[in-house]
Amino acid sequence: MTESDTRSDVGRRWYAVHTLPRAETSAERHLERQGFDVFLPRIRKTRRHARRLETVLAPLFPRYGFVALDLGRQRWRSVNGTIGVAGLVMGGELPQAVPVGVVETLAACVTADGSVDLDHGFRPGDTVRLVVGPFAGHLGILTRLDDRGRVEMLLSLMANPVRLKVARDMLEPVR
Repeated sequence: MTESDTRSDVGRRWYAVHTLPRAETSAERHLERQGFDVFLPRIRKTRRHARRLETVLAPLFPRYGFVALDLGRQRWRSVNGTIGVAGLVMGGELPQAVPVGVVETLAACVTADGSVDLDHGFRPGDTVRLVVGPFAGHLGILTRLDDRGRVEMLLSLMANPVRLKVARDMLEPVR
């Protein structure tokens, strides 16, 4: 990377784009055709359709996506007129930048199939170690994950396992 490449990204930040209902993919496609860098985080969801279950990729944030912009160099107002876009999320007269690290962290969790892995690689049945709290260092078996960032585990205390619910970030995998 040259010095000029570094300077060209100085003012570049991620901004939230509010889309029309169920138009996230259309907005993503049209923004990309205009040359914008777009990130639409998706998760795997199981839905019931015509008496059968199917797993689909659905937006992690329904009606929202992210676009990378340099407000000083790019014609950012054209984003608002893009097919599928309701408008940029504004903070007064200018678009409101997403806090640094949010989009980058989500992008780092994208798997090969294009979905975001919010479980940090955890699966039911995994052996895990608590890293914070009064039981830090104790091992347990992960039994369940929920959509709110919590896990249920069986903690090995004395002779009997104890069922415990904790936040995902309180655990580390035991390899």
